[in-house]
Amino acid sequence: MRALPGLCLALVWTACATGPQKMPSPGSPSADSPPAATPRSDRSGEDTPARTAFQRGYEAAQKGELTQAEKLFKQALEREPNLAAGWGNLGIIYERRAMPDRAEEAYAKAMQLSPDAGVAWEYGSRLYCRTGRAAKAEQLLRAGLQQFPQSIELRTDLGFVLLQQGKFEPAAAEIKKVLRAEERNLSAMQLLAQVYLAEKKLELAKMVLDNAAAIEPKDPQTHNAQGMLHLALKMRPAALEDFKQAVALNPEFIEARNNLGALLNETQDYGSAVQQLQEAVLIAPDFAAARLNLGNAYRGQRQYAKAADEYKRVLLLKPDLVDAYYNLAILNLDSELPQTDPIERLKTAITYFDQYRSRGGKDVHIDAYLKDANKGIEKEQRRRDRERKDQLKKTNQAAVSSQAEPKPGINEAAPTKAPSAKIDSASRSRPPR
Repeated sequence: MRALPGLCLALVWTACATGPQKMPSPGSPSADSPPAATPRSDRSGEDTPARTAFQRGYEAAQKGELTQAEKLFKQALEREPNLAAGWGNLGIIYERRAMPDRAEEAYAKAMQLSPDAGVAWEYGSRLYCRTGRAAKAEQLLRAGLQQFPQSIELRTDLGFVLLQQGKFEPAAAEIKKVLRAEERNLSAMQLLAQVYLAEKKLELAKMVLDNAAAIEPKDPQTHNAQGMLHLALKMRPAALEDFKQAVALNPEFIEARNNLGALLNETQDYGSAVQQLQEAVLIAPDFAAARLNLGNAYRGQRQYAKAADEYKRVLLLKPDLVDAYYNLAILNLDSELPQTDPIERLKTAITYFDQYRSRGGKDVHIDAYLKDANKGIEKEQRRRDRERKDQLKKTNQAAVSSQAEPKPGINEAAPTKAPSAKIDSASRSRPPR
């Protein structure tokens, strides 16, 4: 079985703060994954029918009852249309239900109502980054900071967005501003470690994460970030344990589940990988990185049809993700996909390799793989030609044999069953359908 490229390329450094929170707080999510957090509670203001519906929606979301949560948040907003937290939490529900367009509308409404609404900025920023509009997110965040220059949440989100664009120095500058205001801000520390990892400043990343772990030893995001650091240091067993610990501390931490699943694929523990990755995509259906890794795990289990389905779903989410084209090409090149004609399968592999290249893929083995695919087509075509010739030969031999059989004359010794025997021999000489 040919190796797939970069099983760990889909690893995500950090996640949003999962689990319910009474007040919005900054997070350091991944741009590749939709929010796995339950919406946040809002205890501010007087008890009103709107806020009662809001709180019930929050409780339903905690239980995973997303349809009911959506209904209750909408009821809250019908009674109190300017409830910014309601729009922000409704956006989270939409993302959890793989409806990004509706989520964006809800986040935008929350931002309009309250530029300091942390949840909308946090998850809205992730959504913009995930859909290739990080520059737009940066523009909105900078506008928000002009109104609220002291906002820790907005500045942390800006640091995240700059990091996603590869603007490491500006990202570090914004994050350090947060840390000067709140030196024990874990989210900012985790983001700063990401910057140092991206810049390959591994000692600095380790120092920051050690400080974060000293502040809160059981923070799952810190464990996840330490896993990424250990990967960079080529300490894969330690990274595996870090990701396991992160998942144990927060079972809804989808980024950590994805990272753990990707490493389990590398160890060929495909059953455990499937378990982790299935849970990740159950929580977040449009988590493309997890679906890519889940396809790899299915391929390892020789569940080729399931693998192909996952890769195709990845392309629906991210049409330009070259690894998905490559994986589909390799799958069609090497695997006996059920109910698929071998020649058509190999032609499909060639098509996916071409799409991989046209989108910037640069694997050095592609020419060799294309040669293998064309040879496979030629070999299968020759096999079919031989089979047709052999069948035709057998059919002709049967016809000649039938014509050579002696026919009884018209006399009393002639067998009484001759007519039916003649019919039988004629039927045997009919070419197969």
